[in-house]
Amino acid sequence: MWQFDPRRHARSLYWRGWGVTQIAEEFALHGVVNDKGGPIPRATIEAWKQRDRWDDAPSIRKIEDSLEIRLMTLIAKEKKTPGDLVEMDALSRQIESLARVRRYDAPGGHAGDLNEKVNNRNAGPRKKPKKNHFTADQAAELKRIFLDGLYDYQHRWWQAKDQRTRMILKSRQIGATYYFAFEALIDAIETGRNQIFLSASKAQAHQFRSYIVAFGKLVGVALTGDPMLITSDLRPPEEAAAELIFLGTNSKTAQSYHGNFYFDEFFWVHGFEVLNKVASGMATHKKWRKTYFSTPSSVAHQAYPYWTGERKNRRRKKADQLKIDVSHAALKLGLLCDDRTWRHIVTIRDAEEGGCDLFDIEELQDEYAPDEFANLFLCEFVDDSLSAFKFNDMIACGCDSLVEWTDFNIEALRPYGMRSVWAGYDPQESEDGDNAALVIAAPPLVEGGPFRILERHQLRGLDFEEQAEFIKRVLSRYNCTYLGIDAQGVGAGVYQLLAKPGAIPGCSVVKIEYSLDVKAQMIMKAQNVVRRGRIAFDAGMLDIVSAFVSIKKTLTTSGRNITFKAGRGGNDGHADLAWATMHILMNEPLDGKEKPKGTMEIL
Repeated sequence: MWQFDPRRHARSLYWRGWGVTQIAEEFALHGVVNDKGGPIPRATIEAWKQRDRWDDAPSIRKIEDSLEIRLMTLIAKEKKTPGDLVEMDALSRQIESLARVRRYDAPGGHAGDLNEKVNNRNAGPRKKPKKNHFTADQAAELKRIFLDGLYDYQHRWWQAKDQRTRMILKSRQIGATYYFAFEALIDAIETGRNQIFLSASKAQAHQFRSYIVAFGKLVGVALTGDPMLITSDLRPPEEAAAELIFLGTNSKTAQSYHGNFYFDEFFWVHGFEVLNKVASGMATHKKWRKTYFSTPSSVAHQAYPYWTGERKNRRRKKADQLKIDVSHAALKLGLLCDDRTWRHIVTIRDAEEGGCDLFDIEELQDEYAPDEFANLFLCEFVDDSLSAFKFNDMIACGCDSLVEWTDFNIEALRPYGMRSVWAGYDPQESEDGDNAALVIAAPPLVEGGPFRILERHQLRGLDFEEQAEFIKRVLSRYNCTYLGIDAQGVGAGVYQLLAKPGAIPGCSVVKIEYSLDVKAQMIMKAQNVVRRGRIAFDAGMLDIVSAFVSIKKTLTTSGRNITFKAGRGGNDGHADLAWATMHILMNEPLDGKEKPKGTMEIL
């Protein structure tokens, strides 16, 4: 167990941007004392700062400090999750890499400090390790790490892994993608079966690949390739390698593959009926396994009748219909139903009961409206009949951005080059209120063309200055020519800071002040854009869909006028990503035909 050192902790906080006074107040708040048991005054911290020359430390030392603090925190945890082990491995490698850089920069440093192969290049011949290959010991160790880190509900998935068809309804962020990536890798190593990962977009499918690459590193195997070919000592060398294939739902070649398949977030893909025929075709042979898992979406989704069993009962006589109970009470522990599909429901409360301690459920209930919390975390489907935007219309706007948007690269220094982008910002109602949202979109390249959502961000707990700084930092990578901001409440301060000349070079920062008429115009414009298919976003951006569908038509308090609202814990008007997007869309005239104006102000 590492020992807490106030001096080192103060330095770490200072390097992360805290002021000396803030550090002293933080220490006082948490009862941090000196060696004699007394409080640590501001003067002492200031003396540490001057004596140890914190301001003169090189950037690499500050980075090392952050990595070391995080690594020690993870080491101190009594029960480590598989995710903790993956992160510890990554942090250790980062620290090792930085240590090499420091040796290289020091007097007498040489290329061998950066690359050990330089020191060994004249050594005797070495046997080259097999690519993507696991020894028996590595396979056993990987499986041990996997099984030791499972929560109870994940153990149920493991026990049901040989079911022909599994269909799992789950809470958000309980480690399903992580688990099934690991399960698939273990199966590929042990059986040699192909593993196919089907997601709404290629970018979303690559989340499986990222996890699998990290798992390989846990036992010293560097996994490469897409598709990824896996071999092991557990199978005869003459057997073909197992293929791990990562597909978006628009893949034209999906039907040519065969293997176990994992259909991620299947309740959120467009055209599920067609896609499921292709997916089922990939697992026609009885040796293959089919796994569907997702958070719930709308009762209008094409996959809903598959979940309830209605799809199989449609052509059966009433007396012959299968009786399938999809209630939480029936499926909490997992159940093989009469249609030979193993179903399981895992809410956030089930996950907590199963040992998952990653959530503060009370805080989440405060952050989300009751219906939103029920959908995202309690596995309840949404009825979008009263929504201003229909679920199926929204998911039809999803695309595979990694494949289709060849002019955009999120990892580049300038993701969209010097082309113009527009941005919309919906601030927090108060400094401790709801989420804030920033959306960046590429405006239509031709008249009547689509808006493409390139990035979206949600913020919470920041004051107006911190929000403004975040926006400037994100937009510095783009040529942003328009930014629409809701300038009420905290937003007024954000607007004033960003509207200053030069705050965002070349950008027209527009003040938007909500009223019933303005809100109605925004909704009307957005509905038109959605119905005409003039908005596009990566199909993995499920939060965009949820935000729009959560907006409902309702009466004002007086009962005399119609307005649009979305519930939030405590007050009205959540769906921040949707409102931020509409701030962008309103920069184009309602008909979408006139040339967009460079500036506008709605009061």
